[in-house]
Amino acid sequence: MKDIAQRFPENPLLSPIDLKASEDGLQIICLLNPGVFTFEGKTWLIVRVAENAIQKEGSIFFPVLNEVGKTEIVELPSEHPELITTDPRVIRYMGLDYLTTLSHLRLLCSDDGVHFYEPEGYKPLFGQGALQAFGIEDCRVTFLENKYYLTFTAVSGNGVGVGMRTTTDWKTFENHGMIIPPHNKDCAIFEEKINGLYYCLHRPSSVDIGGNYIWLAESPDGLHWGNHKCLVKTRKDNWDSHRVGAGAAPIKTEKGWLEIYHGANKEHQYCLGAVLLDLNNPSKVLARADEPIMKPTEPYELSGFFGNVVFTNGHVVDGDTITIYYGASDEFVCGARFSIKEILAALGV
Repeated sequence: MKDIAQRFPENPLLSPIDLKASEDGLQIICLLNPGVFTFEGKTWLIVRVAENAIQKEGSIFFPVLNEVGKTEIVELPSEHPELITTDPRVIRYMGLDYLTTLSHLRLLCSDDGVHFYEPEGYKPLFGQGALQAFGIEDCRVTFLENKYYLTFTAVSGNGVGVGMRTTTDWKTFENHGMIIPPHNKDCAIFEEKINGLYYCLHRPSSVDIGGNYIWLAESPDGLHWGNHKCLVKTRKDNWDSHRVGAGAAPIKTEKGWLEIYHGANKEHQYCLGAVLLDLNNPSKVLARADEPIMKPTEPYELSGFFGNVVFTNGHVVDGDTITIYYGASDEFVCGARFSIKEILAALGV
């Protein structure tokens, strides 16, 4: 199946040079993987902004948050024998892993869904506490029962888990801490209850047994999650052979819950695929596309901080049209449109 994404001709919509660093001494390296929502008649992005310290010869600098939420800069000698910097995303030093960047979440809005700006009065969201000391990343937004649920990746030296905050006005937030412990990420809450229960997709990470698969969980209150079930696995020798993870909240269609997910192969090429879940029993997979519906093809998707990547965790639905906003090459924010009917046809339903 061919790539069926209709990319915005204006892509990339946002680049690191379009925003200012959060404080002096830091520089924005990447804009990644925005959550998406509508609010007060506008389209909003909650963009992951990844920053690092301005580098100097002979040393490696990277930022972390201290216990009171202030940024501290760690300096390491660049020639230290126990320093490994082969991955642009991770530093390994004395047997421990650190991120090369520190991420926070920035709010931007648009009147036309294409041109975005930072409105006054809406502050960035930063990590809070020891479990978010390496930052917060890749926020998904669900609007349910007049409240916005923000689920995001919380990163620290203790591991990677799912944090959550809720809001009604995007100016005040209730912090619910870590709702799913390490190692877990890619959490997307359904935008409707099913049989009186909240549902979410999430992605445990297993190194030794199992794999990086999409799971389903349910909750009586949206905070406490259980009855976990493995839902979508990787497929050997396929485009999604190495890992899979949920995108944004599943889309309700007459055929079932449509989930656009990301998959990666062993070469770390990230593409987007589609899977369909039963409306009344989302643990039942009805169909899954054999081929990706979107893969990296454009220069801004093939080359960047970490190239050969398209990755989404946010969209807006208008009738048959899904407008996704996605991260390209772990550096740019872009947009593309899909037809729901065309995706369902690719699923064979």
